[in-house]
Amino acid sequence: MDPFKNRRWVIILIIISVGIIFSFRLLYIQIINNEWSERAEKISLSSENLQPPRGFIYDRNNNLLVGAATLYDLYILPIAIRKKDTNLICDLFKLSKAEFEEILYEASSGYNVPYKASVFISSITQLEHAKISPFIGQIPAIFAKSKVDRGYPLPIASHLLGYIRRIDEKQYEFSRKSGDFFYSKNDFIGITGLESQYEKYLRGKRGSINYLKDFAGNKKETIDKTPAKAGNSLYVTIDTELQILGEILMSNKIGSIVAIEPSTGEILAMVSAPSYNPTLLTGKNFSNEFKILKENDSLKPLINRPVYNDKYRPGSIFKLVQALIALDEKVITPKTGFSCNKSIIGCHDHESPSSLLKAIKHSCNPYFFQVYKRIIMKNSKGNIFQASREGLQNWENKVKLFGFGSPLGIDLPEEKSGFIPNVKFYDQWYGEKRWAFSTIYSNSIGEGEIGVSPIQMANLAAIIANKGFYYTPHIIKKIEDKELKKKFQTKHFTNISEDNFNIIINAMNEVVNNGTGRNARIDSIEVCGKTGTVENKNFNDHSVFISFAPRNEPKIAIAVYVEYGTWGSKWAAPIAGLMMEKYIKGRLSEKSTNKVRRIQEAIILDKNTKF
Repeated sequence: MDPFKNRRWVIILIIISVGIIFSFRLLYIQIINNEWSERAEKISLSSENLQPPRGFIYDRNNNLLVGAATLYDLYILPIAIRKKDTNLICDLFKLSKAEFEEILYEASSGYNVPYKASVFISSITQLEHAKISPFIGQIPAIFAKSKVDRGYPLPIASHLLGYIRRIDEKQYEFSRKSGDFFYSKNDFIGITGLESQYEKYLRGKRGSINYLKDFAGNKKETIDKTPAKAGNSLYVTIDTELQILGEILMSNKIGSIVAIEPSTGEILAMVSAPSYNPTLLTGKNFSNEFKILKENDSLKPLINRPVYNDKYRPGSIFKLVQALIALDEKVITPKTGFSCNKSIIGCHDHESPSSLLKAIKHSCNPYFFQVYKRIIMKNSKGNIFQASREGLQNWENKVKLFGFGSPLGIDLPEEKSGFIPNVKFYDQWYGEKRWAFSTIYSNSIGEGEIGVSPIQMANLAAIIANKGFYYTPHIIKKIEDKELKKKFQTKHFTNISEDNFNIIINAMNEVVNNGTGRNARIDSIEVCGKTGTVENKNFNDHSVFISFAPRNEPKIAIAVYVEYGTWGSKWAAPIAGLMMEKYIKGRLSEKSTNKVRRIQEAIILDKNTKF
């Protein structure tokens, strides 16, 4: 008999017994006793993204234009509602019982569950929160969480600054397809203006936090945390005081003001009228306010006219371009004179345009009809149709050197190109070799098919102030420690001699001192300008003026466009004069202050306004 046989069975029985004990223990833990399963359910690891604070926006003098405002979301936890809370909540928030039951239903169904808090009132102000916070403390089921939204110390420059809103499905999908995984579906994103153009700088870098939470979603323990990095602050070229004055002057009007520092291309002011208070497009009333603004089709207050409206005909300010091209082509001299023959094109009464200076001073239409004809028909020995084609091609090339016919490249979204008519355009319209100068002569005075934007008009004033070159107009001065893009530091030349610009500058100075631009004069400062009256059939004409000052070492170039404002001298010229006086002198005289008041009170929103 094997002496170890009994021992072997003992060992086997011990192993089987231990296995049975462990099996019963596991059965007890996993099935009979639910203590451990409940504990596992109650504690889980969760991760949360931390939204970075959005960068601020400051003006050229470090004044805050866009900052942060603290708002509050109110949360409700349905499972914690007590019987006595219903009346308290209804009284506090002025709700009927039916409305409160609907809130509870929405907070307990769909993606929401009764044991997890959800938002039932979004984006209340600090003042609103302060009024209700003592009462909220009596209701355990309701609590507030703070959040940061955009804040505006001054209600100005809404089109320039732009606005943000919650990212929509299309934007979210597009960002992910393009490899940008920054956004979650509840994030905000820049939609227009600087908020959109510099979104990736302003939005910052997201952080994260990992923590343990219980079954109700309550945080129990933080495991690790990576702080969010705030967005970069933008420092823009805008002068706040000048912007405020521009918006005051354009009250009750449709149009725009663009002011540029010629020596840098920096935008000093950009006004689009009518405007709106940027605070309207923040907080809980965003949707309603946006709908109201968007539905106001007659005035289109959401459009940034200085860069978006590129179908404005420039009118007589374009005569300066014609004169410069003609001088460069040597088809006229400063002493060239033409008669003011109203039979070829309409004009007002004035002294004889016996020189280029006098023609510009009085904005003589027949004179510039002849100037444009000489440019287009410079090589007219052969067929007039072929000569017109060659002349127009040459004219188009030179006009585009002034920044017309294509976007200038300003750092704002939705900049339009404008339109300079060319051979291809007229071939499509009239047929090849079926048009000549006699068909297109209205371009001579800035009418016809020419289309420009206000930013391009202001850039023309800067080109003349610089005697032949310009920097790409831009809004950004710096982005914290980031350098300015080289494209904003590059000169663009017209290839027209400085001598020819001096001739035009003399004439523009005469326009303001003794011609149609006298309403833009500034005491003790030499101003150069040119009026424009853009034809508008059946309604009032549009009032246009471009200018720069001082004459020597100009500090500001400006374009003003007032729709339905009749003559350029009526509204655009005095508005430009006041803007330049304010920027150069830093203040307005008493006489000018009174003028501001009169212009501010003038209502030019009705196309049929009579003056």
